[in-house]
Amino acid sequence: MRTHHIPDSRNHDRWNNALPPVAEIESGDVVVMDCLDSSGAQMFPSATVEDFVRMDRGKIHTITGPVFVKGAMPGDVLQIDIRRVDHKGWGWTSIIQGLGSLPERFGNPHLFLWKLEGDHSDSLAPARVPLAPFLGIVGVAPPEPGEHRTRPPGPFGGNLDVKDLVPGVTLYLPVFNEGALFSAGDGHAAQGDGEVCINGIEAPMQAEFRLTVRKDFRLDEPFAELPPRRVPANDLGSWAFIASAPNAMDAAKNVIHHAIDFLVARFGLTPELAYTLCSVTLDLRLSQIVNTPMVTITGTLAKSLFPKNP
Repeated sequence: MRTHHIPDSRNHDRWNNALPPVAEIESGDVVVMDCLDSSGAQMFPSATVEDFVRMDRGKIHTITGPVFVKGAMPGDVLQIDIRRVDHKGWGWTSIIQGLGSLPERFGNPHLFLWKLEGDHSDSLAPARVPLAPFLGIVGVAPPEPGEHRTRPPGPFGGNLDVKDLVPGVTLYLPVFNEGALFSAGDGHAAQGDGEVCINGIEAPMQAEFRLTVRKDFRLDEPFAELPPRRVPANDLGSWAFIASAPNAMDAAKNVIHHAIDFLVARFGLTPELAYTLCSVTLDLRLSQIVNTPMVTITGTLAKSLFPKNP
């Protein structure tokens, strides 16, 4: 196992499966990525709302990569073990005219700058905001040729904005191109489910992943395994099913289909019993509603449902 460091200067702001890779690695290697904030370093700790208004929005979601993983072929799965995500002491949150969940109420641009301590921020007093850094964009190159904006997520991952994707989580993505062409960025030091105003705490990050090619199963949508929580004591972690669609109900249905198929394949349940189990144990929630035109839904099943075979 080798470790590869990729600086934040090796970046792009469009998905494009024709981009030359910035690194080639073996399956099972570790990559350490320095990632710019989502503005592509146009924001800075002393930025003003005037700086924000002048920002080139074509550079939004400048992400690090792509990384070519040897042996990955279309139809495979890329296993992404999230080992570490560290903020760099500052971040920002904005309101953008015409975007977010309430554009009819908030029509003027607004910028808030955060100073980040180790695990919290006191910048928005009297609130103390707990920090849980993660990358909003973790993805492989989509199958369609040409350039594609990074805002809409999809089966390839991308701008999922799922706040569960913190260190200790394993994310699985379907592969659509040789080498998978993995990229990541859009760091958030904290985010609520929904990301309702358009941003979490946007922040530059350094992240560490182990990338492994899996040929023993297939996926149509992103899937993740979440580690146990401290409470309750019998928590064994959970499985997370993630889907995005222009319509929230369609995304939710895709999550439910994925969960049913997983239970049938993994535990031998009939589809009817899997559907029944989902109705009483599957937790659905909105992960993001602002990456137009896509809404992202995450559904989780506790591994403790199957204590003999989690």
